[in-house]
Amino acid sequence: MAEAYGNLSYTAARGYCEAVFISYGFTREESVLITDVLLRADLYGIESHGIQRLIRYHKEITGGLVDVSAKPAVVFETPISVVLDARKAMGQLTAAEAMERAIQKAEQSGIGMAAVRNSNHYGIAGYYTRMAAEKDLMGLCMTNTEAICVPTFGKQAMLGTNPIAVAMPAEPYVFSFDASTTVVPRGKLEVYKKGGMSMPDNWAVDQDGYTSRDAAEVLDNIIAKRGGGIAPLGGLGELFGGHKGYGLAAIVDIFTGILSGGMTSNHVNITPGSTDICHFFMAVDYGLFGGKAEIKERLSVFLRELRDSRKADGQQRIYTHGEKEAERMAERSLSGFPVNPKTRDEMRDIARARRIDINTYFGEGCL
Repeated sequence: MAEAYGNLSYTAARGYCEAVFISYGFTREESVLITDVLLRADLYGIESHGIQRLIRYHKEITGGLVDVSAKPAVVFETPISVVLDARKAMGQLTAAEAMERAIQKAEQSGIGMAAVRNSNHYGIAGYYTRMAAEKDLMGLCMTNTEAICVPTFGKQAMLGTNPIAVAMPAEPYVFSFDASTTVVPRGKLEVYKKGGMSMPDNWAVDQDGYTSRDAAEVLDNIIAKRGGGIAPLGGLGELFGGHKGYGLAAIVDIFTGILSGGMTSNHVNITPGSTDICHFFMAVDYGLFGGKAEIKERLSVFLRELRDSRKADGQQRIYTHGEKEAERMAERSLSGFPVNPKTRDEMRDIARARRIDINTYFGEGCL
C-alpha cells in the first residue's frame, strides 16, 4: 500500500523553492516567478505539474539543459507577432516574457502573438493565459514537449503531451481551460509510479503497442526511446475519438515547433545538452468584436447557464473551467496542499545537494 500523503504549508514551500532556485544562480525576482508558476499547479490541484516536478528542474539545471544566465533573443518581429529564441533559458522565465510581449502587442494592435524555440519545460500552460485575462484580454497558450504520445494506430511516441490553454475574463470566475492533448500528461504517470499504482486501461501502450498499466515501464520506455507511450486524448484507436486527440496534438506542434522554426515533438530532447521545447502564446483584445462589457457579460451568463443546467442523477454540481482551480487556490493558500512522500524525500535530497537547511522552512522533522 502506498504511503499516505502529508500536507505541506504553502508559505513554507514558497520560501523553500525560492531558496532552491536562488541557489542555482537565478535572481530573487526570477526565483519568485519560477516558484509562483510551480506552486500555482499545487494550489489548483494539478499535482503532476507542482512541486513534484522540482526534481526534474533540479536535474535539468544541474545537468546543463537549462542555462541559468540565458536571455531570450528576438529573431523575427512584426507589430503583432514575435519569434523568440530562448537559448536554453528556464521555461517559466521565457514563457512569461513571451506572453508579456504578446499582451503588449494586443494592447497596441488588438492582437499579439509570440512563438518560442529552444526553450525548456514551463509548467502549467494556464498560468500564462491568466496573465492575459488579468489584463482584460483573451489568452491562448500551447507548448510541445518531448515525444510521449503515440499517434492513432501507432506504437512509437511521436507527439508531446502538447497542452492547449485558453482563458477569458468572466464573472464570478475567469474561464480557464488548460489540458493536455493526451489522455493524461507525463506528470500523471510520474505520480502513479511514485505511488506504486497501476494505471487504468487505455492510458498507455508498451513498446509493442499493447495496453500497459505499468507507469514505470511506460516511462522507462519513453526515456530509452524503446517505443510505446501515452494515448492521445480519447484513448487508443478511433472508437472514443483518439484520432481527434491525435489531430489536436499535431496542431500544437504546428503552432509551436513549425511556426517558431524550432523542433517538433519527435525531435525535442534528441540533441545532447538541450531540450529544444517550443511554445506559442496569443493575447486578444476581445473589444475587437464589440463592447467589452457586453461580451464579458454574455460569457458570464453562458457559463452560469452551464452551471445551472440540469444535473445527472446523484450529481450536485456542474463546474465550468477555472471554477475548481479558483476555489482550491483560495483554500490551499491557507491550509496547504498534499504532497507525495517520495516527493518529500526528493525535496530533502535537493536541500542537501544545494546546502539548504530545510528545517529553516518546515521546522525540525516537519517535512
